[in-house]
Amino acid sequence: MRILHTSDWHLGRSFHRVNMLGAQAEFIGRLVATVREREVDAVVVAGDVYDRAVPPLAAVELFDDALHRLAELDVPTVMISGNHDSARRLGVAAGLIGRAGIHLRTSASAAGTPVTLSDAHGDVAFYGLPYLEPALVKDEFGVEKAGHEAVLAAAMDRVRADLATRPAGTRSVVLAHAFVTGGEPSDSERDISVGGVSAVPAGVFDGVDYVALGHLHGSQTLTERVRYSGSPLPYSFSEADHRKSMWLVDLGADGSIDAGRIDCPVPRPLARLRGRLDDLLAAPDLARHEEAWVEATLTDPVRPAEPMARLCERFPHTLSLVFAPERAPGDPDVSYARRLAGRDDQQIAEDFVAHVRGTGPDAHERTVLRDAFDAVRADETVREVAR
Repeated sequence: MRILHTSDWHLGRSFHRVNMLGAQAEFIGRLVATVREREVDAVVVAGDVYDRAVPPLAAVELFDDALHRLAELDVPTVMISGNHDSARRLGVAAGLIGRAGIHLRTSASAAGTPVTLSDAHGDVAFYGLPYLEPALVKDEFGVEKAGHEAVLAAAMDRVRADLATRPAGTRSVVLAHAFVTGGEPSDSERDISVGGVSAVPAGVFDGVDYVALGHLHGSQTLTERVRYSGSPLPYSFSEADHRKSMWLVDLGADGSIDAGRIDCPVPRPLARLRGRLDDLLAAPDLARHEEAWVEATLTDPVRPAEPMARLCERFPHTLSLVFAPERAPGDPDVSYARRLAGRDDQQIAEDFVAHVRGTGPDAHERTVLRDAFDAVRADETVREVAR
């Protein structure tokens, strides 16, 4: 069975101030053409179809167009909701849409209920594990402590239990939206850490033939059977080195995997430039970036006059301007933002306690802070979904 694995469309998202809807539509066109030209048997979309719980109308219309075009090809599609999606909204009319061969899996309770497709060698069971917010699904799975590994392990127990009831030789594919240990994150992914832990081990998924992951935006192979497709378009300059693609996976009769990448159309390359303004404007080796989307980090000791206007004369698609003046080691005149760079909310809060009190929090206080951050993040998730 030939499977096209994609994820993290983020329909409705912009790249800095650039509207990406046209590029997203072009990607949908490439996906549909690939399904047709490469004789794909099934499409899997591993979450974050939309960029937010209540997407703009134009994004919903593009999603509707994608569903119609996929249904017209008569190629089954399995989709799950991600942490950016409203699972309830995305799952509206799932039963009706399923009659057209588009199978939406947005409920944690259906983790052990697969979409079963067949080829010349027998059945393939597709299990959809939508993004599982631990605080919201721990009761569904009967786990005592809300954590990503616990709820995913419980969901996979249901998958393996169902698979054990099926005829010998039934192959299996799991779609999941999660941060798996060994994956490389980028700046454009929303933090999903609980209790200071965001990643789960790949071993959670043992026992199935292929795991189609979503959430991380870089295409990655964690094991031969566990892969991220990555997002089809860049959504931050941290993705400048990404090759945007989908996985074309041939699932053999014996469960073997043969996978290759299908490139996605990207409107412009990304470039991250760093140096003094005059050097960036004069360097001949930067000519190759003149048509790229540019993030420029200026290191001039004194902020130059009209830096964006001057940069745009040479690099007309400059979108981000960062100032990082060259300073001597230990210089106290360092910006607050630079002091906080790379530090998470928990670390910032602990530093604040130490600054105010003179000593940092003890183990119990660190737990209190962590629980507070987890509770706020879970509450924000509930509020966003309920809007």
